[in-house]
Amino acid sequence: QVQLVESGGGLVQAGDSLRLSCAASGHIFSRYFMGWFRQAPGKEREFVAAINWRSGSPYYADSVKGRFTISRDNAKNTVFLQMNNLKPEDTAIYYCALRRGSVHSTRNYDYDYWGQGTQVTVSS
Repeated sequence: QVQLVESGGGLVQAGDSLRLSCAASGHIFSRYFMGWFRQAPGKEREFVAAINWRSGSPYYADSVKGRFTISRDNAKNTVFLQMNNLKPEDTAIYYCALRRGSVHSTRNYDYDYWGQGTQVTVSS
């Protein structure tokens, strides 16, 4: 079993920055991805970013490319999402997720484990 715990959400103004963290514990796989998804009220959960844990290769949704950066700390089994130049449309609950295997996916149903989510609110 894997446990994922997010932290770092909050209320900020447009143009501000936030850094989300997600600590993983429990069974650690040899090949997996850690991803961030978000869900705004009344909308479907959408892919934000992911990182191949073994290679460190990042993947981003077009809507956040150039503003968000995903990174990892292998020793602490923690993934980060640095969010810069935040916009009101970034307001959502942000979820950390883990996908076993070596193939990247942006589909939420391809991810096996989920955190509880952390709220990010960006005011204009």
